[in-house]
Amino acid sequence: MLQVAVMRQDPGKVREKLAVKHFADLQLVDEVITLDEKRKKLQLDFENTQSLVNSASREIGQLMSKGQKDAAEQKKAQVAGWKASLQPIQSDLADTEKSLQETLVRLPNLPSDLVPEGRTPADNFLVREGGVKPNLPPDSVPHWDLIKKYDIIDFETGSKLTGSGFPLYKGKGAKLQRALIQYFLDFNTAAGYTEYLPPLMVNEATAYGTGQLPDKEGQMYHMPADHFYLIPTAEVPVTNIYRDTILKRSDLPIRMTAYTPCFRREAGSFGKDVRGLNRVHQFDKVEIVQLVDPAESYAVLDSMVVHVERLLLSLGLPYRILRLCGGDMSFASALTYDFEVWSAAQEKWLEVSSVSNFEAFQSNRMKIRFKEEDGKTQLVHSLNGSSLALPRILAALLENNQSDKGINLPEILHGYFGSTILI
Repeated sequence: MLQVAVMRQDPGKVREKLAVKHFADLQLVDEVITLDEKRKKLQLDFENTQSLVNSASREIGQLMSKGQKDAAEQKKAQVAGWKASLQPIQSDLADTEKSLQETLVRLPNLPSDLVPEGRTPADNFLVREGGVKPNLPPDSVPHWDLIKKYDIIDFETGSKLTGSGFPLYKGKGAKLQRALIQYFLDFNTAAGYTEYLPPLMVNEATAYGTGQLPDKEGQMYHMPADHFYLIPTAEVPVTNIYRDTILKRSDLPIRMTAYTPCFRREAGSFGKDVRGLNRVHQFDKVEIVQLVDPAESYAVLDSMVVHVERLLLSLGLPYRILRLCGGDMSFASALTYDFEVWSAAQEKWLEVSSVSNFEAFQSNRMKIRFKEEDGKTQLVHSLNGSSLALPRILAALLENNQSDKGINLPEILHGYFGSTILI
């Protein structure tokens, strides 16, 4: 959530920044400022009136002690009038604060100065590419055919059990999935991240804290009876661990990692881009999250990008890193780098990770602060990234490493999987 003070300081610059994200309702900036001015005036009126009541109440006691009952009664009548006026002021103040909050949450985060202009993924900036694209034999096939050939994922039974987009991993497919998850967690914990295993359902406050509500309500699975949401990513519960917490500067940075299944409705998705593992409603992902000093957040973002890049290099997958343009960024992000791997059989790039700096947008919603040496508090900056999302990683591993003998696995996975090849 944007801070009102930022908008009051330079509303013109805020509107310019929001325009980079192609946010249409720029008038909301003025609405926020107007509502905040009204809130401040009502708050001042309430405090001034309450001060009159308190002062007069003390004066009544003094008048009574002096035997000046008539004067005391007159003062009581004044106090009654002031007290009667407090209720409508308080009610108007509560309504104004509610309207201010409802307007604030409709505004996305401001993009960093590093965000390139543009509307679509075609406008994203290519940072760099790495790895070597494999030369596959003429009879190579996409991963959905390899899955059937090696009998490692059953989409038909998954659809029977739940519905389309819920794959059933089996045999060596389940084992390879488990091996990847364990390797990713080990890679992250070796880099100083503490592992968590969070709940897979969250309440409304938790979903609100990271910006899923009200922006992405239609993308999450909702259980109305309990008003819980299935998590779309481990970012949601993990970042909220420190909600409503005042940290010490010495606590920072806080590094967390978690494996969870992720659930996304992906409403409106169709066509060849959703075939096989390209887009599913339930998938496994390992996440990294950091809470840091604002002065260090962009250096931390760069280090997280390098961390994910090294993980992809260890898997031997050709990849590219993109800095997202304003029109392709998420609601809550200030700057995002996407990682894509090359799918040789499909001859296309598949997104497998997003690494983002949210600055104080999430921490302002969650009230995650840290105390300075002088006793003042300020909001931390939050960052997260996929390290990694498994479905498309698995798709690329299968396609890029297929041979007439089977699927050759990256060396780093040999010990985790217990074999050098999937046959």
